[in-house]
Amino acid sequence: MIFDRRGDLRQSLHSEHGFFHRGTRHLAGLELFLNGSRPKLLSSAIKENNVLLTVDLANIGGPDHPEADSLHLFRSRFLTPGVLQEKIRCTNYGTVEAPAEIALRLSADFADIFEVRGIPRQARGETKAAVAGNREILLRYSGRDGVERRTRLYFSPPPDLILKDRVLFRLEIPPQGATTVSFCILCETGDEQRRPEDWESALERTESSLRKALARDADIYTANELFNDWLRVSRNDLHTLFTETRDGPYPYAGIPWFSAPFGRDGILTALAYLWINPAPARAVLSFLARTQALEDDPSVDAEPGKILHEARSGEMVATGEIPYACYYGSADATPLFVILAGEYFKRTRDCETLETIRPAFERALEWIARYGDRDGDGFVEYLRRSPNGLRNHAWKDSCEAYFHENGDLAEGPIAPCEVQGYVFAARKAAATLFRAWNEPERAEAEEEKAEALRRQFEEVFWDEALGMYVLGLDGEKRPLRLRTSNPGHLLWTGIVSRARAETVAESLFQNDLFSGWGIRTLSSRSPRYNPLSYHNGSVWPHDNAVIAAGFARYGLHDKVLRLLTALFDASLYVEDRRMPELFCGFPRRPEQGPTLYPVACSPQAWAAAVAFWLLQSTIGIELDAHRRHVLLNRPLLPPFLERVEIRNLTLPEARVDLLLERHPNDVGVKVLRREGDVEIVVVK
Repeated sequence: MIFDRRGDLRQSLHSEHGFFHRGTRHLAGLELFLNGSRPKLLSSAIKENNVLLTVDLANIGGPDHPEADSLHLFRSRFLTPGVLQEKIRCTNYGTVEAPAEIALRLSADFADIFEVRGIPRQARGETKAAVAGNREILLRYSGRDGVERRTRLYFSPPPDLILKDRVLFRLEIPPQGATTVSFCILCETGDEQRRPEDWESALERTESSLRKALARDADIYTANELFNDWLRVSRNDLHTLFTETRDGPYPYAGIPWFSAPFGRDGILTALAYLWINPAPARAVLSFLARTQALEDDPSVDAEPGKILHEARSGEMVATGEIPYACYYGSADATPLFVILAGEYFKRTRDCETLETIRPAFERALEWIARYGDRDGDGFVEYLRRSPNGLRNHAWKDSCEAYFHENGDLAEGPIAPCEVQGYVFAARKAAATLFRAWNEPERAEAEEEKAEALRRQFEEVFWDEALGMYVLGLDGEKRPLRLRTSNPGHLLWTGIVSRARAETVAESLFQNDLFSGWGIRTLSSRSPRYNPLSYHNGSVWPHDNAVIAAGFARYGLHDKVLRLLTALFDASLYVEDRRMPELFCGFPRRPEQGPTLYPVACSPQAWAAAVAFWLLQSTIGIELDAHRRHVLLNRPLLPPFLERVEIRNLTLPEARVDLLLERHPNDVGVKVLRREGDVEIVVVK
């Protein structure tokens, strides 16, 4: 649910405000009035765990009403799946009995989420006449997909006036007295049926479930309370986005526009959070294996073995107006899926899950070899086949993200540089898993393919004049000679030689790419550079976290600290310490924060995971279930982190608490608790 600071929904077709369920806005308008006027906003807040909204309001007064500020309204609201629960308590702080008319104005447009985003529709379904009863209102919409969507509103006590679009409670409140009214909103699609629940028990169940989920995470506490705030908000945001599926807690991509499972986003979020809790990684692997493409379907850019780009529900998906019911326009999700399988196995030694997803794992490798490499040149390319699908199938998937140095858009098939690195890392992961499955010949074959790709990649993609790797190759195998952040991902995959890794790292910190808040997606010297663009000059926190992991891989610890510091500084300026999906690429100005991107998702899963991935890269922590050790490889701490305590690090049947302390030339590591068979290894 997206609302203003008063807790109101102000209806507008293309406003993101609304109560959404299964891709449809079930309530577009919900405005509160007190004695005929919008009450004065005193304050509003969302509880730290993101569960409960509270809003404090006061009356504005008038000739026929109580004096201003004598009536206090306290709104409290929380959500459970498909249900909103709200209480409104009105307290009279005046000296005489006071009338309080609480009115709610309601409306529902049942707009599809893509319609709200601005995609026009030629036709809509039928909005049925609203039905008002003694204490409830029923709003209905029959979609063009043949599915009925319903919004039910229940009020307690029964309102004094209830119409199809508004309700009114007429209250008389004694001095120092209070009266409470409440309502719940139930969203139903098709055969779904919901009933009102008891407020207290529903809230307790919601918070109890969250407490249990948080207890399974490793917990981090530092000597810097501002850094703790960043970690706390990030973890709570991730648990807000972890959505229970039949496969487990899948990190939905972001709010408001991407509240759905995305392949690439889910994989990278799970990788970033893997050392904190492997359960999301298991859910991502299982979900993506289950939704993997099994047939060649150009209408949704699907090919056998390809991993999902995104899965949506809603009327426009069901009618085919958009192709995203299960859409596969992603060239990188498939090798990333293989990488995640390897990292998850290393972290957990969970043979059962790996055996379950092994058929999907094998199909993913087959897709890389057969369909990913479209022309047999050794590189993975993409080309849109769906007329309504995405033009670009890498993480920079906006229409203008791939072009030549003169500004001309590149024509496909396009082979992005970082995708080749992902394929290299996927083959390395496959080799590890085949050895675990006692198939040494297949493991050796994957190693050989990886090394062959490395040699060919270095020869074709390196550009001496740029001082880094080109963005990609176009359909005629011409290099896209641009300075971008993409080569930073190559360091994370390990495909780059050490000498060139250092060159790339130095290049990424030149002023045309490094803004002071992070590494830009595109050099400011490029003809298409725009600091306000989505992918051509902005700064993406997750992009920087991947790059930082690459720096750590090659021992470039000073550069890891530089990125950690830049993004931590950015977190001090953004609202609620909540790292947005991206921000603008303007150069850093003294005593000012980063310029916010106007429609960035917030919270957004891989942005929320950034703090954990950056900290992992900084202290060099790895968990290996096979060797049964926790490794800290050349741990460092920046000056603003004197101490870091990590509690509840888990390996199978083992648990560890650690304390890291910063010294002038070193980081000390203390084991505070060790349960089970586990070794702590510190490399300095």
